[in-house]
Amino acid sequence: MPDISFVVFDMDQVLYDYDHQIRLELLEKLTGRPAAEIDAAVWGGPHETKAEAGSPDTAEGYLAQYAELLGYPIDFDTWVDIRRKMMRARPEVLDLARRIRVRADMALLTNNGMMLKAALPFCAPDMIEIFGDKAHVSAEFKARKPDPEIYERVCARYGHAPQASAFIDDNPANVAGAVEAGLVGHVYTSASELRDFLNENQLI
Repeated sequence: MPDISFVVFDMDQVLYDYDHQIRLELLEKLTGRPAAEIDAAVWGGPHETKAEAGSPDTAEGYLAQYAELLGYPIDFDTWVDIRRKMMRARPEVLDLARRIRVRADMALLTNNGMMLKAALPFCAPDMIEIFGDKAHVSAEFKARKPDPEIYERVCARYGHAPQASAFIDDNPANVAGAVEAGLVGHVYTSASELRDFLNENQLI
C-alpha cells in the first residue's frame, strides 16, 4: 500500500483549463465596461484575496461585493454561466484522480471565495462526482494557499498527517507552502508527469 493516504488537488490549470480572458470578454459584453477596467476593479485590488481567505464568508456576500466592484447587477446564474464558459475539463487528469480513489482519500483545494463553492456543482459536475463534499475553496479554511496553515487545516479535517499527504498544484509557490507544512508536493506541468508522480508513490 502507498505511504501517502491523502491526496489534495488544485482545480484551475490542473483538473481544468482556466481562461481569465474569456471571463473578461464576457463581462465586457454584459456590462459594456472595458475589460481592462473590469479586471482592475474586480481583481486588481485586495477584495479577491480577502474573499479567498473567507471575507465575505457567504456566497451571497461575495456576489454582492462582486456586483459592486463590477458596477453592474449580476445574479447567481449569470455568474455561474460565465465561470463555466471560462473552464474546460481535462479528462485525462480527471481520470487519474478517479484512479487514486481506490488507494487513497482525496480532497480538492482551490484559492477561491464562497461563491465558487456554491457554484461548483454547476460549473464542474464531473469534479463533484469525484470529490463530492471534499471539494473545498480556501475561504472555508479562513486562509489561502500558500500559507502552510491551510494545508494543515485540510489534513486535520480528514484525519491525515501532513507527512502522509500529497498536494498537487500548478503554482510552485503553492506547492512550496504545502511542502513547508510537511506534505509531499508535485508541481503540475502535464498529465504524463503527474502520472509518473502517482506511480512513483503507488497511488495508481
